[in-house]
Amino acid sequence: MVQKFDKPILTPSQTAGPYVHIGLAPEACGIEDVPFETLGREIAGPEAKGDRIKITCRVVDGGDLPLRDCLVETWQADAAGIYPGQEGADPAVSGFGRMPADFTTGEIIFETIKPGAIALSGDRKTPPHISFWIFARGINHGLHTRMYFPEDDLSGDPLLARIEHRDRIATMVAEATGPGEYRFEIRLQGAGETVFFDI
Repeated sequence: MVQKFDKPILTPSQTAGPYVHIGLAPEACGIEDVPFETLGREIAGPEAKGDRIKITCRVVDGGDLPLRDCLVETWQADAAGIYPGQEGADPAVSGFGRMPADFTTGEIIFETIKPGAIALSGDRKTPPHISFWIFARGINHGLHTRMYFPEDDLSGDPLLARIEHRDRIATMVAEATGPGEYRFEIRLQGAGETVFFDI
């Protein structure tokens, strides 16, 4: 018997599964002849204004093991703190990145430009940051967090001001490893678990 629904029902969520790369990053699993351009390969082109930076990221599970089959997407503003699509945005900055983890090391390495502080209402600004969306086995809904830079003052960020356990803010701050180079570890659970946002 056919069921009649007045409105479509919500499709149940499911984990990214072992095949996330085939659809979102086919080149990572050796599929080269795809009939579409893979999105997120270039966050900031060579003509982008701003300081070039390199980020090495790792997603770690509760057993302190890197997730070698995860994938992250990033979103950021340009060097002036303007998001793509907004008036005055740098046309050489797409702002969007999609990167799979290395199947051997679990590292995700990408280059971009350091984003600028983003204007809020009045004269307030949120410090430079990059948003991360994590897809991996065992995660039904993607996890959202931010990466801040250690050299920036985070005291005026209204989002960080809402975090009750102030010591946890450090889980969203990258480590500077050299000039223009940063390391960011995303811990899914356990001691030092990264702060994730429910959006």
